[in-house]
Amino acid sequence: MSLNSLILSTLQPLGIPVDFQTYEGESTTYITFFEYNQRSALNADDDEDITSHSIQLDVWSKGNYNNIVQQTKQLLKGIGFRRTHETEFYEEETKIYHKVLRFSYSKEEN
Repeated sequence: MSLNSLILSTLQPLGIPVDFQTYEGESTTYITFFEYNQRSALNADDDEDITSHSIQLDVWSKGNYNNIVQQTKQLLKGIGFRRTHETEFYEEETKIYHKVLRFSYSKEEN
């Protein structure tokens, strides 16, 4: 399963749209995500055995998103993601709240 598919299926129970990079729908609460770094985490015999992925999830909402943020963190931690950073903004131009969550995920290579 690809990393994008893993994230999409894991966050499906939230009941809100979750899309890779951009969201084009009508919902006022949604999540976008992307990978901003990928690196070797473990090498042996000149092969990369484990790859570390750095993922950013952005929670966007016109209202209180605290419950969604907590559920998102729990769901991703439950499958082995490790939270590395968290911050929030208010997008004045669009009047939307924006929570940034960054995670690290290590995956064994075949």
